[in-house]
Amino acid sequence: MQTSRRHDEYQYLDLCRKVIEEGVYKDDRTKTGTKSIFGAHMRFNLRDSFPLLTTKSVFWKGIVHELLWIIKGSTDTKILSDAGIHFWDGNSSREYLDSLGFVDREVGDLGPVYGFQWRHFGAKCIDKNTDYTGQGVDQLLGVIDKIKTNPNDRRIVMSAWNPVDIKEMALPPCHILSQFYVSNGELSCQLYQRSGDLGLGVPFNIASYSLLTHMIAHICGLKVGDFVHCIGDAHVYMNHVDALKIQIEREPYPFPVLKINRKVESIDDFRFEDFEIVGYKHHPKIQMQMSV
Repeated sequence: MQTSRRHDEYQYLDLCRKVIEEGVYKDDRTKTGTKSIFGAHMRFNLRDSFPLLTTKSVFWKGIVHELLWIIKGSTDTKILSDAGIHFWDGNSSREYLDSLGFVDREVGDLGPVYGFQWRHFGAKCIDKNTDYTGQGVDQLLGVIDKIKTNPNDRRIVMSAWNPVDIKEMALPPCHILSQFYVSNGELSCQLYQRSGDLGLGVPFNIASYSLLTHMIAHICGLKVGDFVHCIGDAHVYMNHVDALKIQIEREPYPFPVLKINRKVESIDDFRFEDFEIVGYKHHPKIQMQMSV
């Protein structure tokens, strides 16, 4: 149930408004242009509801499938596209890979991106078809082990930013560092995101790391606390401004509730069907173009 306090979604809407009204214009990698500010902060209470934004329809299926794909350690976008998830297609196309000099890399191979760093940090990435079992540092299992065995540890951290591998990535990670914190039987997560596309990416990131927090809490026998989101370059693409101005004027509905439908013992055993979003009332979809 939502309480009488101000709806958490207004943090996102206020940030969008601030960037549009006060942000500086910047040219960017995609040649689209952005309005940008540096250093944004939001905090979402996960205890009684789940922060799936309601002022537009957010693609829940895509959020779950992408997170499960990252948890698998996969860097193959074909797995997502086969499931009907296409937001990585542009960054793994033949044309895009060739433009970066990856002329010998198979279409769909992103290189050592998120999942590889979470599960095989430090291993040498060959291609998306190689079996990396036992190679590198499994940061995700390390996080879970620390939460279970030493919950007061201040080093419960997972990084997707590996300077050695950046040059081999089709797109360097935007959400780069997460830290977990246990207090009074609750698990909270703080994310540092170097670059946040407020129109398209950030609503996904909020939901994805909130879902990850729920999953790890479930595995560790904890309740969920807060998701804290810190963004370095928080930006609005110029071709998203008009759409976001519409969204900003919408009044949020109460957030839905996340249900995990069965007891899962291992982070690797979660399936799409294990998650149910209950009571997701939202405003109509708002179309925004992805910049590649």
